[in-house]
Amino acid sequence: MAQAITLARPYARAAFELARASGALPAWSQALAFAAAVAKDARVAALGNDPRVLPEQLVALHLPQGMGAQAPFAGFLAELAEHRRMALLPEVADLFEQYKREAESQLLVKVTSAMALDAAQAEQLKASLKRRFKRDIELETQVDASLLGGVVIDTGSEVIDGSVRGRLARLSGALTA
Repeated sequence: MAQAITLARPYARAAFELARASGALPAWSQALAFAAAVAKDARVAALGNDPRVLPEQLVALHLPQGMGAQAPFAGFLAELAEHRRMALLPEVADLFEQYKREAESQLLVKVTSAMALDAAQAEQLKASLKRRFKRDIELETQVDASLLGGVVIDTGSEVIDGSVRGRLARLSGALTA
């Protein structure tokens, strides 16, 4: 996994710079999401290293419908296909989204809670996190009943564990130490 991320990073940075220079970040984001979904398909992945499949054919397979072969995104895909790096598209798309959020002063926060958050709780949490991190917040929520109560907030660089399970674990560690 680490090797794929390492290989994908320069491609993601190049895609981001091309998209930003042309003012097309949302369009590139959608196109990369589509291409990454195609690349994840096992049947398509098998074609990636098949010497009988030409790079142009791989590009055509990964292009979103309605996008021409002369589009800058097609040129980007052609570069990936030429070096047989189409399998990196999911990592490239993920890194591109990180660069895009950073450029737009947004922060993706993954919130895991014991019970589903209602809209008011989610808005209150977003406002609190916005004050703390001084960035717009995009929440990604999920439910994990094993937390017993509370939430775990993961910003990518920081994890705030306010769950009952986490508190019990810290208490247990303090008592045994």
